[in-house]
Amino acid sequence: MTSSTVPLRNLSSDAAHAAVAAAVAHARGLGIRVNAAAVDASGVLLAFLRMDGAFLHSVDIAIDKAYTAAGFGFATEGWATAMAGDEMLKAALSVRPRLVVVGGGVPAYEGTQRVGALGVSGGSAEQDAACARAALAAIGLAEQAQ
Repeated sequence: MTSSTVPLRNLSSDAAHAAVAAAVAHARGLGIRVNAAAVDASGVLLAFLRMDGAFLHSVDIAIDKAYTAAGFGFATEGWATAMAGDEMLKAALSVRPRLVVVGGGVPAYEGTQRVGALGVSGGSAEQDAACARAALAAIGLAEQAQ
Protein backbone atom coordinates (compact mmCIF):
# COMPACT_ATOMS: atom_id res chain seq x y z
CA MET A 1 0.00 0.00 0.00
CA THR A 2 1.27 3.48 -0.87
CA SER A 3 1.51 6.02 1.90
CA SER A 4 -0.71 9.07 1.68
CA THR A 5 1.86 11.32 3.36
CA VAL A 6 5.54 12.14 3.19
CA PRO A 7 7.81 13.38 5.97
CA LEU A 8 8.82 17.02 5.74
CA ARG A 9 11.69 18.64 7.60
CA ASN A 10 11.96 22.39 7.99
CA LEU A 11 14.48 24.88 9.17
CA SER A 12 13.71 25.66 12.82
CA SER A 13 12.83 29.18 13.90
CA ASP A 14 15.94 29.23 16.12
CA ALA A 15 18.16 28.29 13.17
CA ALA A 16 16.40 30.85 10.98
CA HIS A 17 17.09 33.63 13.49
CA ALA A 18 20.72 32.55 13.85
CA ALA A 19 21.08 32.50 10.06
CA VAL A 20 19.79 36.03 9.46
CA ALA A 21 22.02 37.29 12.29
CA ALA A 22 25.01 35.59 10.64
CA ALA A 23 24.13 37.13 7.27
CA VAL A 24 24.02 40.58 8.83
CA ALA A 25 27.32 39.99 10.66
CA HIS A 26 28.94 39.04 7.35
CA ALA A 27 27.48 42.14 5.69
CA ARG A 28 28.94 44.33 8.44
CA GLY A 29 32.33 42.82 7.69
CA LEU A 30 31.88 43.73 4.03
CA GLY A 31 30.82 47.26 4.92
CA ILE A 32 27.35 46.94 3.39
CA ARG A 33 23.79 47.17 4.73
CA VAL A 34 21.42 44.35 3.85
CA ASN A 35 18.08 42.76 4.50
CA ALA A 36 18.22 39.05 5.31
CA ALA A 37 15.41 36.50 5.19
CA ALA A 38 15.10 32.84 6.11
CA VAL A 39 12.21 30.69 4.88
CA ASP A 40 11.10 27.12 5.50
CA ALA A 41 11.05 24.41 2.82
CA SER A 42 7.76 25.75 1.48
CA GLY A 43 9.10 29.29 1.14
CA VAL A 44 7.19 30.67 4.15
CA LEU A 45 9.06 33.39 6.05
CA LEU A 46 10.56 32.28 9.37
CA ALA A 47 12.93 35.14 10.21
CA PHE A 48 13.86 38.53 8.82
CA LEU A 49 16.41 41.14 9.80
CA ARG A 50 16.88 44.59 8.28
CA MET A 51 20.08 46.45 9.04
CA ASP A 52 19.81 50.14 9.87
CA GLY A 53 19.89 52.05 6.61
CA ALA A 54 19.35 49.02 4.35
CA PHE A 55 17.40 49.78 1.18
CA LEU A 56 13.62 49.67 1.64
CA HIS A 57 12.98 47.91 -1.68
CA SER A 58 15.47 45.24 -0.71
CA VAL A 59 13.10 43.99 2.00
CA ASP A 60 10.84 42.21 -0.49
CA ILE A 61 13.74 41.27 -2.74
CA ALA A 62 15.50 39.41 0.10
CA ILE A 63 12.32 37.54 1.01
CA ASP A 64 11.68 36.68 -2.65
CA LYS A 65 15.27 35.48 -3.17
CA ALA A 66 14.77 33.04 -0.29
CA TYR A 67 11.36 32.03 -1.68
CA THR A 68 12.85 31.41 -5.14
CA ALA A 69 15.75 29.34 -3.78
CA ALA A 70 13.41 27.26 -1.60
CA GLY A 71 10.99 26.68 -4.46
CA PHE A 72 13.54 25.58 -7.04
CA GLY A 73 16.27 24.12 -4.84
CA PHE A 74 19.23 25.95 -6.37
CA ALA A 75 20.94 29.30 -5.84
CA THR A 76 19.23 32.23 -7.52
CA GLU A 77 22.35 33.12 -9.52
CA GLY A 78 21.92 29.76 -11.24
CA TRP A 79 19.10 31.20 -13.33
CA ALA A 80 21.58 32.92 -15.66
CA THR A 81 22.81 29.50 -16.80
CA ALA A 82 19.33 27.95 -16.78
CA MET A 83 17.96 30.67 -19.07
CA ALA A 84 20.98 30.98 -21.36
CA GLY A 85 19.83 30.91 -24.97
CA ASP A 86 16.18 30.23 -24.08
CA GLU A 87 14.26 33.39 -24.94
CA MET A 88 10.89 31.75 -24.30
CA LEU A 89 11.94 30.77 -20.77
CA LYS A 90 13.25 34.30 -20.12
CA ALA A 91 9.97 35.80 -21.33
CA ALA A 92 7.85 33.38 -19.30
CA LEU A 93 9.82 33.85 -16.10
CA SER A 94 9.90 37.63 -16.39
CA VAL A 95 6.19 37.78 -15.57
CA ARG A 96 6.29 35.40 -12.60
CA PRO A 97 5.70 37.26 -9.36
CA ARG A 98 8.27 36.75 -6.60
CA LEU A 99 10.81 35.01 -8.87
CA VAL A 100 14.27 36.56 -8.44
CA VAL A 101 17.03 35.54 -10.85
CA VAL A 102 20.07 37.36 -9.41
CA GLY A 103 22.47 36.20 -6.73
CA GLY A 104 21.63 36.29 -3.04
CA GLY A 105 19.26 33.37 -2.56
CA VAL A 106 20.56 29.94 -1.50
CA PRO A 107 18.67 26.79 -0.56
CA ALA A 108 19.39 25.04 2.73
CA TYR A 109 19.81 21.26 2.71
CA GLU A 110 20.15 18.80 5.54
CA GLY A 111 21.53 15.74 3.75
CA THR A 112 19.24 15.23 0.77
CA GLN A 113 16.28 17.10 2.28
CA ARG A 114 15.70 20.75 1.38
CA VAL A 115 14.71 22.38 4.68
CA GLY A 116 14.53 26.04 3.71
CA ALA A 117 16.51 28.86 2.13
CA LEU A 118 18.23 32.17 2.83
CA GLY A 119 17.85 35.40 0.89
CA VAL A 120 19.91 38.56 1.19
CA SER A 121 19.55 41.88 -0.62
CA GLY A 122 21.27 45.24 -0.34
CA GLY A 123 24.76 44.73 -1.75
CA SER A 124 25.91 43.51 -5.15
CA ALA A 125 24.62 40.12 -6.24
CA GLU A 126 27.98 38.60 -5.30
CA GLN A 127 28.01 40.26 -1.86
CA ASP A 128 24.42 39.19 -1.20
CA ALA A 129 25.27 35.60 -2.15
CA ALA A 130 28.33 35.64 0.11
CA CYS A 131 26.19 36.81 3.04
CA ALA A 132 23.59 34.12 2.37
CA ARG A 133 26.28 31.43 2.19
CA ALA A 134 27.85 32.70 5.42
CA ALA A 135 24.43 32.37 7.05
CA LEU A 136 24.08 28.82 5.80
CA ALA A 137 27.55 27.90 7.07
CA ALA A 138 26.78 29.44 10.47
CA ILE A 139 23.89 27.02 11.01
CA GLY A 140 25.75 24.01 9.63
CA LEU A 141 23.65 23.30 6.56
CA ALA A 142 24.63 22.72 2.93
CA GLU A 143 23.65 24.55 -0.24
CA GLN A 144 23.22 21.34 -2.24
CA ALA A 145 21.80 17.92 -1.47
CA GLN A 146 24.49 15.58 -0.18
